[in-house]
Amino acid sequence: GIRLARLLRELLPGRTDLDGLLGLMLLQHSRRDARLRDGRLVLLPDQDRALWHAEEITEALDVLTPHVTAPGTPYLLQALIAAEHAIAPHPDATDWPRIVERYDELVALEDTPVVRLNRAVAISEADGPLAGLSALEGLELPGHRLPGVRGELLSRVGRTEEARAELARAVELCDNEPERAHLADRLAALEG
Repeated sequence: GIRLARLLRELLPGRTDLDGLLGLMLLQHSRRDARLRDGRLVLLPDQDRALWHAEEITEALDVLTPHVTAPGTPYLLQALIAAEHAIAPHPDATDWPRIVERYDELVALEDTPVVRLNRAVAISEADGPLAGLSALEGLELPGHRLPGVRGELLSRVGRTEEARAELARAVELCDNEPERAHLADRLAALEG
């Protein structure tokens, strides 16, 4: 996929959407070795950043830098969000308010339940779990991700019973084994 995106950029130079696509693919791929440990899912804040592939991050940032202030396209905005994680030297240095701004731009272009879910997660990191829960109100999304996020945020505000119900639902709906195991671990921690 990355090779094809590079080829498309050569054939169609100057396309912001193609630069965004390549940047996004490079940034997501750069974290591949840090996503699992002993077959278990490792969330972004817990990933060993030394395992991230710096050459791919550098290439992505070089591709994206000319577009930082350009009008966004969906791929460009997603790439710029991923870049915020890549440039933070550690999780606590992540510029969550800037990520929320990028998600706001993305919602204006591509208002989907997945974008709204991701925006709510960013809001919870920037402004706290109650703000994230508020951003989830009225959102409908099939599958395990919405109840998983809702369960996590509910647990952070001490609403344990509701959190357990949401996480149990997420476990039931999840068909990805590493994600399911992670959700089951979160549920077990609340029941213990």
